Amino acid sequence: MSDLRRALPSVGALLETVEVRALLAVTPRGLVVNAVRDVVARARAADGSTPADAPAWTRAVAEQVAAARRPSLRRVINATGVVLHTNLGRAPLPRAALEAMTTVSAGYSNLEYDLAIGGRGSRYAHCAALLTELTGADDALVVNNCAAALVLALNTMAQDREVIISRGELVEIGGSFRVFDIMAKSGARRREVGSTNRTHLADYAAAMTPDTGAIVKVHRSNFDVVGYTAEVPVRDLAPLARAHDVPVLHDLGSGLLIGLDEIGLTGEPTARDALAAGADVVVMSGDKLLGGPQAGLIVGKARYLAAMRANPFARAFRVDKMTLAALEATLALYRDPAVAFRDIPVLAMLATPLESIRQRAMRCRDALRAGGMESEVADAVGSVGAGAFPTATIPSIALVLHGDAERWTAALRGGEPAIVGRVHDGRALLDLRTVPDDDVSILVDAVLAAAPDLPEAARRSDA
Repeated sequence: MSDLRRALPSVGALLETVEVRALLAVTPRGLVVNAVRDVVARARAADGSTPADAPAWTRAVAEQVAAARRPSLRRVINATGVVLHTNLGRAPLPRAALEAMTTVSAGYSNLEYDLAIGGRGSRYAHCAALLTELTGADDALVVNNCAAALVLALNTMAQDREVIISRGELVEIGGSFRVFDIMAKSGARRREVGSTNRTHLADYAAAMTPDTGAIVKVHRSNFDVVGYTAEVPVRDLAPLARAHDVPVLHDLGSGLLIGLDEIGLTGEPTARDALAAGADVVVMSGDKLLGGPQAGLIVGKARYLAAMRANPFARAFRVDKMTLAALEATLALYRDPAVAFRDIPVLAMLATPLESIRQRAMRCRDALRAGGMESEVADAVGSVGAGAFPTATIPSIALVLHGDAERWTAALRGGEPAIVGRVHDGRALLDLRTVPDDDVSILVDAVLAAAPDLPEAARRSDA
């Protein structure tokens, strides 16, 4: 039997075809050459199974070129119902933040220039005033994420000294990173006290020595321990720490600046709460409940913040002008809580009434029906995500797509923009809590575009 791979055209022959030459006229040659090589290599790997004719070869090459041109970091519509979806980039930014980033990045800025004196300034000055205003802290510093904030704080306050932490707070965060591994990189030595489920003030007191550099309190934001449990709040740790002249460092995690009790989410402390309870330094994330860009926010007493600012790690962990612009614009919205709940997407999604989401889902269903496709509206359950409020469930409404759920989700992920939903009880769900009104028509168009690949889903049905 002859080997079909012998009949495969060469890369040079394909480049000389009329169709590929037309593609070369509007596409960089290197991109087309690489695409031709990839298409031929795929055909060779498939034992010589090839496109049927020259136009089919050209389509294959054009599709490969389009795939190569597509950015690896793409826009995604989050239809999972998880508001702070870590894999999907966590918090979407407020419009004010996007505008600030565009303004600052389009030209030059006073990133490290003091316009008042006409000389060198400091990037660390940006956002500090707003953070102190909103949290009640003496001073503030912004670095590139919360883990960096923790390393910088520990390295500054307790390098080569012991830091006391409860065993129940040695948590694992995203990407399999664990707090004790991060702490170790800071140069501080971990001193564990208590047990997994119960730690008492006496445990901390017994561990205090002249070598103690700090007490660390980690807010367990991504899980909950129930039953026979005990932990020591910051308000009780603070007097012990002051008696031994050591600081209390509180890793708050989520970056909550205003309480969410009015929308039914309780138990998460704000940064102001943590400082008022007696923490000397609080570290938290910018892209979780705060609703801004990825950043590590450090707030607290001036003497500790000044030392951190002088630490060489501060330069290694510093943020760029776009992060500072986005963060400052986001923080400014918190001056009026009503504006924050309206204009910060994370807060707006969490606060959207269930009936509004139902109406949004019904508009989607009706638009799909007008396009010849049936779907249904059903109750669903969403979540905050990113480890915040781990036990809280948020009532939501989803669009249920008829047909093979796995095929639906795969087809929608391959669209432009990609739509990421979820499969529950064998059904493809698009949760509308995390799809803002401005994206509803885009979502509908994407579903209708994917439907031809799922003929059973495109049929009208009374189901």
